[in-house]
Amino acid sequence: MEALDLARWQFGVTTVYHFLFVPLTIGLGVFVAGLQTAWHRTGKEHYLRLTKFFGKLFLINFAMGVVTGIVQEFQFGMNWSEYSVFVGDVFGAPLALEALLAFFLESTFLGLWIFGWDRLPRRVHLATIWAAVIGSNLSAYFILAANAWMKHPVGYEVVDGKARMTDLWAVLTNSTALAQVPHVVAGAFVVAGGFVLAVCGYRILRERRADPDRTVPLRRGLPQMWRTPMRAALVMTAIAGAVVAGSGDASAKLLHEQQPMKLAAAEGLERDTAGAPFSPVPGVEVPLLLSFLATGDPQGVVQGTEDLQERFTERFGQADYRPDTTVVYWSFRVMITFGLATVGLSVLGLWLTRRRRRPGPPREIPSWFARACVLALPLPALAMIAGWLLSEIGRQPWTVQGELLTAASVSPGVGLGEVAVSLAVFTALYGALALAEAVLLIRHVKAGPEPAPTGRPGAPRTGGEGAGHDDAGTRLQPTLMY
Repeated sequence: MEALDLARWQFGVTTVYHFLFVPLTIGLGVFVAGLQTAWHRTGKEHYLRLTKFFGKLFLINFAMGVVTGIVQEFQFGMNWSEYSVFVGDVFGAPLALEALLAFFLESTFLGLWIFGWDRLPRRVHLATIWAAVIGSNLSAYFILAANAWMKHPVGYEVVDGKARMTDLWAVLTNSTALAQVPHVVAGAFVVAGGFVLAVCGYRILRERRADPDRTVPLRRGLPQMWRTPMRAALVMTAIAGAVVAGSGDASAKLLHEQQPMKLAAAEGLERDTAGAPFSPVPGVEVPLLLSFLATGDPQGVVQGTEDLQERFTERFGQADYRPDTTVVYWSFRVMITFGLATVGLSVLGLWLTRRRRRPGPPREIPSWFARACVLALPLPALAMIAGWLLSEIGRQPWTVQGELLTAASVSPGVGLGEVAVSLAVFTALYGALALAEAVLLIRHVKAGPEPAPTGRPGAPRTGGEGAGHDDAGTRLQPTLMY
């Protein structure tokens, strides 16, 4: 084993772990902002309690994402110095925009949101969470634009063995980025929706065990606490799933033009084929579907891995240009299967919780469906991770498509032992962080929302009063504050 192999393992392990938090942060932030907006508009107490409850889950996840993301940047200097030298001029602009604009916007306004509950006017406080959400989505855009450049480099020239950016706008509006951003961001909303569904399902089952006669909500005169976020998560997941499918179709057509080897490996296609079929599982084929998805023509030609290997050898020199076909092939199917399962669960939930045609109480969420939501918790995250593996491993052996091989990207002065030590340290550290994250999240979900205040919060006012006051100017109970 060489240092290159361990360096790839290290970057893969740390990135997959970091990628567990990124999509949840993006989607859950918007969900929390939506809940607070609903409270601001209606003044209903349960919206405030839900905002506080899911807000804490969001903050725990955000903090872990920041900690794990820092490691990614250090690795560029530690293990991938040759890669950093080559791409530094191009990556400098989007990553600087991400750090100086997006991340500072996100972190600054998130701090104001955390500490401003009892200090800022309600409208201003609401604006802080939306500003933080906008920052997180801008951050995703700039990072994905940089990543897209590695798959489809544009707006640059190579001078003295280094890529020099000639057109920032071309880099930021790369066709690969324009397809990748909605696909990844929509996938983040599916992950967040699945997380909220699991939390709501758990709370529903727990409270039903504690109150089998369903009398507590009626005595308090409150609406069904968990029906509201569950319905919102069902809608969010279903809509985001449709966006994922549409942007995925656009991405497939771009792969046919820009990364044909990845497309061929994802389908296990070895030879150029006109009217290529698509196989959802080995041994089952849908005639002409792959050609239609890739080219828009059922009889279009899709290139195969072996024929591409011959062409790339003639163009770039002697090397193996085929990625790990097994990993790419199964990552593609795991992504589709688990993603469709999550979206299908959301569509089923929308049907089960639909409004009654005749006046009456809302339909009760079946316990079996709540249990299914809990069990489905890992599916969207696994789908996102599988998609990342498909995207990144499918690009191998290139770090920058057509320009820089992975073997030429590693730091020449870093040996096998040094990478092994850092990999072991990161793995142990991330294991401890995973345990801490799980304990914090589980403890908070089990505890549930903070108790309702003794006074009834009225409709929110739009003047300059503090966020912690009701219509009469009475301060809400401190138990609702962070």
